[in-house]
Amino acid sequence: MSSFTNLLYHIVYSTKHRQPLIALNWQDNLHKYIGGIIRERDGIAIEIGGMPDHVHILAKLSPKRAIMDVLRDIKAGSSKWANESGHVRGRFEWQTGYGAFSVSHSQVSRVVEYIHTQAEHHRATTFQDEFLAMLRRHEIEFDMRYVFDEEIIS
Repeated sequence: MSSFTNLLYHIVYSTKHRQPLIALNWQDNLHKYIGGIIRERDGIAIEIGGMPDHVHILAKLSPKRAIMDVLRDIKAGSSKWANESGHVRGRFEWQTGYGAFSVSHSQVSRVVEYIHTQAEHHRATTFQDEFLAMLRRHEIEFDMRYVFDEEIIS
């Protein structure tokens, strides 16, 4: 028998310390670059969007690749691209972790719409509140001490 998969993920992660570094004038190019990395890893980027401090990705990933490896490559490659492109003063970095939530095929259009309406959604909700709500909705246990990278001020 052949193997058949439909591994759909809603992936969310922020810039380091949730700094609003992703400006509108280069956001689309960043999303296209991320989509290219996903394609190179045998995946399909269905939708990519976000805000100046975070990104949402809806992607179909290959069963040949571990999600943590794909995310490592996406984050490393896109941060390198952002730094080399000259779009950001200083250093562009992503937070250490990420959220990856499985998506049923029947919910794809709903997740696409959610990603499309990020600007509207974030008029009333911070990234932190959005991310915590996603963890709770998916019944993922967490310790608040380890959810967000906190900037250390000395």
